[in-house]
Amino acid sequence: MAIALRRPALDAVADKALAGAARLWFVAALIGQWAFFYYILRFYGPSTASGDFEGWNRNRNLFTGYVAGDIAGNLFFAAHALLAGITSFGGVLQLVPQIRVRLPGFHRWNGRLFLGAALIVSGAGLYMVWVRGSVPNLLGGIATTLNAVLIIGFALIAWRLAWQRRIAAHRRWALRAYLVANAQWFTRIGFFAWLILMQGPVGLTDDFDGPFNYVISFGCYLVPLAVLELYLRARDRAGPRGRLAMAAGLMAATLVMSIGIAGFYVMGERPLLATLP
Repeated sequence: MAIALRRPALDAVADKALAGAARLWFVAALIGQWAFFYYILRFYGPSTASGDFEGWNRNRNLFTGYVAGDIAGNLFFAAHALLAGITSFGGVLQLVPQIRVRLPGFHRWNGRLFLGAALIVSGAGLYMVWVRGSVPNLLGGIATTLNAVLIIGFALIAWRLAWQRRIAAHRRWALRAYLVANAQWFTRIGFFAWLILMQGPVGLTDDFDGPFNYVISFGCYLVPLAVLELYLRARDRAGPRGRLAMAAGLMAATLVMSIGIAGFYVMGERPLLATLP
């Protein structure tokens, strides 16, 4: 009888811990992605709107920014950079259950905008890799191509499931599309988290061919996908101990993510914004 009484209590604790860890992850992602959205608008918006495309090259981390005479390449770069803001700002709103329930019309149209932007961003990324040569090595090109293929595939599946009113399945695939579409953001916070935790550029090179460069090229979308799959399995199938373990793992992931967000703001975003007129 004592064991029977303890199991429901442990179940309740596990459910609350996992739900709390997921909410904490969401809050960290919301802050980080909206900061990224602000950075994109502040850095690329004014120069693009005013026609000062050479201003893109203030970002010294770009392999190929503005190139004089390359009209198509510059347009694809602008689409890739600016629409990434929509995948950050609009994508995270799709995760808010209150918006889904109270503003279903906004949720549907924002979802269409997000998925459409994700498809354009992935197409522009493929152009920049294989036509413009914006990635410095073959493995980096393969990583970007796989990311684009996953974005396109997940977005189309999520769109089809929403059209078929298979909402539970749609939400799972929309979550997957959201994560792979935000690989740019995960790359940046992963990079800065690594710099801070390693206290220096361990495994990083200027030519993007160091060990960690290769890891982050694929890990920026495969690691978030793996965490999501573990979370979904723990939430739906695991016992209380499994859910508690997943909650602890998600908390650890959120901590690393938060370190990366702070590092991006202090070492990445602020110095670049300081170069603006």
